[in-house]
Amino acid sequence: MPVPTQAQVIEFCHDNSIIDYLGVDIVPTDDGCARLELEVEEQHSNPYNILHGGVLTTMADTAMGAACLMHNKKVVTVSITLEFMHPVHLGTRIITDAKVINEGRQIMVCECELFDSNHKVFAKAHAVFFAIAKFIDD
Repeated sequence: MPVPTQAQVIEFCHDNSIIDYLGVDIVPTDDGCARLELEVEEQHSNPYNILHGGVLTTMADTAMGAACLMHNKKVVTVSITLEFMHPVHLGTRIITDAKVINEGRQIMVCECELFDSNHKVFAKAHAVFFAIAKFIDD
């Protein structure tokens, strides 16, 4: 089975226009995958002047999808849940850490933590994905 390269995964993430629209950085990791990072600015905030939960959800969803790509599977989200633990204030840099915790032929289960540079966890996500195709053909 072909193994996707880090560059292919990063390029695919940039094809997701919402990521570029939000200003999310896609950062290579030592394990050959990528993580998402975002410096929280006013345009990311809700009426309470803290990060909108939809931005965290988008980041988690995309990060977990990238983790699935490293398993050579293009996926769509079946379900996603997030537990928001702390408000994220303007100026905070949010970092994702996503991993596949169960890989089936068509169903992938993933987790993602969203934290800051001090490793304070602001949210945890859990999602189920459906594999629609191979990322790289044999």
